[in-house]
Amino acid sequence: MLHGRERELAVVAETLSRVRDGGGAALAVVGDPGTGRTALLEHVLGRATTSFRTLGTSGFEQETALPYAGLHKLLWPISDRIGRLPAAQAAALAPITGEDPAPSAEPFVLGTAVHRLLTDAAADGPVLCWVDDAHLLDRVSLNAVAFAARRPGDEPLAILLTAGLETSAATDRLRGVPSLRLGPLGDGAARALLDDLLGAEPGADLAADLIDLAAGNPLALSELAAALTPEQVAGAAPPPAALPVHSRLRALHRRRYRALPPDARRVVLLVACDERLELRTLARAAAGAGVDPRALETARRSGLIRVDGETVETPDPLIRSSLYADASLAERLAAHRALAAVLDQDRLRQSRHRAASAGGSDPRLCEELVCEATAARRSGRHADAAPAWRQAAALTADAGGRAVRLLAAATDSWLAGRTRTARSLLRAARPYARSDELRGLSGLLYGQIELRDGAPASAVQILVDAADRLAGSHRTRAVLALMFAAEAGCVAGDHRQYRRIGERAAAIALDGARTPVAELMLAHLDGMSATFGGRHDEAAGPLRRVLQLAEGLDGCAAKTWASLAAFALGEDRRARDLATMAVTRARLRGTAALLPWALSTLALTQVSLGEFAAATSVSLEGLRTARACGQENCAADHLAMLTLLAAVQGDRDTARARANSVAEAAKKRGLTRPAAFAAWALGCLDLADDRPEEGAARLRSLAGTRPADLFTRVLATPDFIEAAVRCGDREGTETALAAFDRWARSTAGPARTALAERCHALLAEDDATAEEHFAEALRLHRQGGSAFELARTEFMYGRRLRRNRRPRAARGHLRDARQLFDAARLVLSPRTVDHHLRNIFVRLGVRSRVELVHLFR
Repeated sequence: MLHGRERELAVVAETLSRVRDGGGAALAVVGDPGTGRTALLEHVLGRATTSFRTLGTSGFEQETALPYAGLHKLLWPISDRIGRLPAAQAAALAPITGEDPAPSAEPFVLGTAVHRLLTDAAADGPVLCWVDDAHLLDRVSLNAVAFAARRPGDEPLAILLTAGLETSAATDRLRGVPSLRLGPLGDGAARALLDDLLGAEPGADLAADLIDLAAGNPLALSELAAALTPEQVAGAAPPPAALPVHSRLRALHRRRYRALPPDARRVVLLVACDERLELRTLARAAAGAGVDPRALETARRSGLIRVDGETVETPDPLIRSSLYADASLAERLAAHRALAAVLDQDRLRQSRHRAASAGGSDPRLCEELVCEATAARRSGRHADAAPAWRQAAALTADAGGRAVRLLAAATDSWLAGRTRTARSLLRAARPYARSDELRGLSGLLYGQIELRDGAPASAVQILVDAADRLAGSHRTRAVLALMFAAEAGCVAGDHRQYRRIGERAAAIALDGARTPVAELMLAHLDGMSATFGGRHDEAAGPLRRVLQLAEGLDGCAAKTWASLAAFALGEDRRARDLATMAVTRARLRGTAALLPWALSTLALTQVSLGEFAAATSVSLEGLRTARACGQENCAADHLAMLTLLAAVQGDRDTARARANSVAEAAKKRGLTRPAAFAAWALGCLDLADDRPEEGAARLRSLAGTRPADLFTRVLATPDFIEAAVRCGDREGTETALAAFDRWARSTAGPARTALAERCHALLAEDDATAEEHFAEALRLHRQGGSAFELARTEFMYGRRLRRNRRPRAARGHLRDARQLFDAARLVLSPRTVDHHLRNIFVRLGVRSRVELVHLFR
């Protein structure tokens, strides 16, 4: 079974479908070694034999130097047709029949001969011509097959090629042939393949380590799984650190490496010793080692290194780990020393290479690494700090110190957006973290990772346990653990835990001096606990305390919590501004792990203001960022928001497709909040499609008197009431509106009260009461609400007036509604432009529009 190749198989199926319909088509499937080119081809051939005549061959390294070797095997089954070709073309193919073993045909004549022979064969019915490992064909055969593939013609001829990307020469000859690249497998597909290979589900930790090491390469996973010992499967022995010595993939990289001249091999090993080298640094290190400068180009042509502008790296981590593992200790030490000698301007990397070249424990180098890693962390260079901490841990003798440094490495990996690496480092730290304090710190990080990329229900227990362990020594961190535990409960749909967790946090902080950030977290827990419990009058004080404390705090988390507090208070514009600050802080400080969370808060505030285009842009970025960071739960949050945005804007197909994706993720991980957003979105879609009965049924489940998620159930109430009124089924509307009313009228924002007034107008039995509520809703909307909601209220008011046979009075409201809908669609506010400019400034490293102008002069 091919896991994770649904898109690729669909492309191949479409290609073959065109041929079945009578036309020609060609496709080259390209990929790195081990990505499954042959497996995909075999899968396709197994299903094509009933409708195609197949002709095929494979490239063999042993026959690369034999002209016509590939064509001989490919065309032999139809060689009896060669005599029917024009004389010059038949002569060009004479080696196929053995009549002339050494012809001197021009490439064009040979290409046209192959093309003519294949299309003639296709005249009798669909033909699938396939070549596996085309990059290993002899040059004559590859050129002729590529010529035919670029001209499939009008006969039912499919030409399907697979080719490796090890060298550029073969792929250059395939230019002009439509191509499909096989990339690495995603984590889900890799895990499914691993389960198949091992015959049973491996432990989560072992599976994660193997998936990290294989980097999405199916062959690498297969070879790693085959080489596992029973002790490794049982978790009694550490997982492998490299591909097996006898791995085909590792042997392939080894052969390519050893085929290079000595100087080119030194260049490749220098690159393998550093994740990403500057071209200038590599040149200096190579020169210091006495390497011929021309060796760099030789190494580049081998495909074992890649030059990207001013940087040099290996094409994938498997090549790097394989080459490094195969190098002798003396070769590795020499390479690290050569790099350390030229990295005098980068003390952190220099320390890392000096430590790697030490060849043993060195306390002085260890402390040097710790100092440099600490400085990198303070400057927001978390991706640089993490490997330095890891090396320092390897040089640390005592278990406690090693655990501290492994936890530091995991923390910086997490903040840099490398979730899988952080998990791996946490597992490495586990045997050494023996004290309650270290276990608490480990649990704090592990719980955050589970919250963003695991099971939120499990995260609650992990974080509560971490808080208990940290309560005696790190009160602020203990409260932080409970903050995340409360959020995890919300994501999992258990809002009742908020009050219990808040009381626990207050008890922990009671005995010690409170820091401002601890005060903010305690106030946030207190205020949101009251909000989720429907005690909005109690919530206002603590939430305003959050806003006050956040003014003196500059971190992304503090600004995000303050934004949520402002949102709960109905201060949507302030909430948006605070969320924008949070996003900016995450970018400036290099805390990629916090960016998806801050972006989701920003998108929520923009939706509440009717800024749908801006919210869509933000959530698309949030979705990309979350997936890049390995935070699938955050990705589900953004996908749910995008579902709602698509539904509100009438994009039915997109909304339904996104809702299905959210439902799948929510079911797998227990994500109640994104599932609720998706249900709300589908309810809005039912309203847009004039299916109020379905919409009311769907939205009714989100409303009610029980403690509710402010960000889904309460917010969905106006849409529920509209649907219920339109279909005439008002069950549950009074209790739902009472809950919404309590929240709306406790806030300082007129936007929420306007929505409450509109709901009362819709439910009013007499026209006078309805008009009174509609008029008040319009007045409040104009004080600072969403233009979109103002337009909706105008429309609903006008529609009621029309039903009451007052068309003249209705006309003005309906006209205003249409103008507002058009304006909301077409106008970009200065705030929206300013928001996007700030993002551009951060990414370009400029501070003003004046600097931006100078940058492009």
